[in-house]
Amino acid sequence: MEKIFIEKDLISIIVPVYNAEKYILDTIKTVVNQTYKNWELLLIDDCSDDNSVDLIKKCVSRDDRVKLLLNKKNLGAAITRNNGIKNASGRYICFLDADDLWDKEKLKKQIIFMKKNNCTFSFTGYEFTDENGTPKGKKVYVPQKINYKQALKNTTIWTSTVMFNMDKIEKNDIYMPNIKRGQDTATWWKVLKKVDYAYGMNEILSFYRRSEKTLSSNKLIALKRTWNLYRNVENLNIFFSFYNFCFYCINALRRRI
Repeated sequence: MEKIFIEKDLISIIVPVYNAEKYILDTIKTVVNQTYKNWELLLIDDCSDDNSVDLIKKCVSRDDRVKLLLNKKNLGAAITRNNGIKNASGRYICFLDADDLWDKEKLKKQIIFMKKNNCTFSFTGYEFTDENGTPKGKKVYVPQKINYKQALKNTTIWTSTVMFNMDKIEKNDIYMPNIKRGQDTATWWKVLKKVDYAYGMNEILSFYRRSEKTLSSNKLIALKRTWNLYRNVENLNIFFSFYNFCFYCINALRRRI
């Protein structure tokens, strides 16, 4: 009875794709292998010039839950995700980056968590992996819940862990702003202005692939990105921006060392 109740709800999974041929089959496989089976996987290609589309088409031919959408021109991650949201049919919407992975129980455990807590917005813990998807032992555990003001100080909500209950919010609420970087974080903040809390499921259910070669440059980019979000997206004054930025740096360091 529990399985029938849980799996009656369709989950839409949004994956933006750009030159992801190296990882995309692993990412599709991590969805196909989920123990929760009532899902649709929306892969939105942003004009890749590698073999990504051909690889996805082969998966589409084998599983009608896997769907390919094609941007007519390169639009960037935000608008590409928005195209996926626009075409999503599920009661629940979640996101997965084209090079990341999930525990096979991720969808099942998270939807049970969502129903148990009657929440609109949830996220999970995650673990860093190397380029090959091998876990490195660096795990990020998440708070029980987080509100808007707390989220300004702590960008612990990672894209590939998020799930929304679309019975409680509108698609317009989760459309991402068309900015070059940080559109996901800006979206979480936008939603948290409308709902009281995002609820954290403190279990490692997602895996964040990162390259050692790009860690230093990524840190600098992240610092600039977050400052820009404070000043130019949230329009916070310089003093409140600096206040939040100090906490952000401390929390980011804790996650990555």
